[in-house]
Amino acid sequence: MIRVISGKAKGRKLKMVPGDTTRPIMDRAKENLFNILQWDVAGSVWLDLFAGTGQVGIEALSRGAKRVVFIDLARAAIKVVHENLAHTDLAAGATVLQSNALGYLSKRAPMLFDFIYVAPPQYKGIWVEVMAALDGQVEEWLTAEGQVIVQIAPKEWREREKLDLKNLEVVDERKYGRTMFVFYARVGGEEE
Repeated sequence: MIRVISGKAKGRKLKMVPGDTTRPIMDRAKENLFNILQWDVAGSVWLDLFAGTGQVGIEALSRGAKRVVFIDLARAAIKVVHENLAHTDLAAGATVLQSNALGYLSKRAPMLFDFIYVAPPQYKGIWVEVMAALDGQVEEWLTAEGQVIVQIAPKEWREREKLDLKNLEVVDERKYGRTMFVFYARVGGEEE
């Protein structure tokens, strides 16, 4: 069972995507993530790539985020995101799109995001491809003080050696059991 931890929709249970194509973040890891971000969520704009159930973006909306764009390729996931947004009464702040994440990133950014959350299928190296794509056009996608948050299994962190990022740098990393969060910011972003 997954639920909204805090904010307007606190305690609401969220539906899961049928099958095993998504890997929902456990409540403990999600709570730790939002404890790290807590002062920066209100009024923020999020891009939730590989949204799955939508629970990270929904948590952000519940805690006062202004807008969340949910992206997932799977039709079943898109249906569940819509249902979870309706159940939590948070649909007004959401845009839900069925799209390939890399394809979406190859288009013109609809807006600048304060947070880009990347939680792709595990052990496929997709997070490395997404980070490379974002690095090449970070000024179009991420605010100067914004962060890209990558959710991976700790074993996937060794794939970072494949990355040659010029415009994004690691500013923090946290491990909670089988979940790891890696926080990236724009190089020199806070000085702008």
